[in-house]
Amino acid sequence: MKTISVVAAIIHDDNRIFATQRGYGEFKDGWEFPGGKVEEGETPEEALKREIEEELDTEIEVEDYLTTIEYDYPQFHLSMACYWAKIIEGKPVLLEHEAAKWLTVDELDSVEWLPADLTIIDMIKEYMMI
Repeated sequence: MKTISVVAAIIHDDNRIFATQRGYGEFKDGWEFPGGKVEEGETPEEALKREIEEELDTEIEVEDYLTTIEYDYPQFHLSMACYWAKIIEGKPVLLEHEAAKWLTVDELDSVEWLPADLTIIDMIKEYMMI
């Protein structure tokens, strides 16, 4: 099975998390944490900053590593390194996504997360409750 390695930003602001809704492809309309593929020669942190700039026209600061999700979709295996991040310049502009929301801890279950992203919702809730 083919493995796809990506990075994802858990962008936070006070007690809210930024979620995006896919606007294309097989998983269109599913909710996810923004990010994308690591290009050759990039660190995961560099890739995440670039991807957020490309997808949301926003500059982020990549903070702490959270976890790596390993998830088997029917067509591929996803390895997704997740990092806490915060916006340091700009407001998110949806260049690739259909929609976006800032969600409080209590609202994290209000959207239909893609299966891999769903696996870390409880971990995010725990961190945000501390």
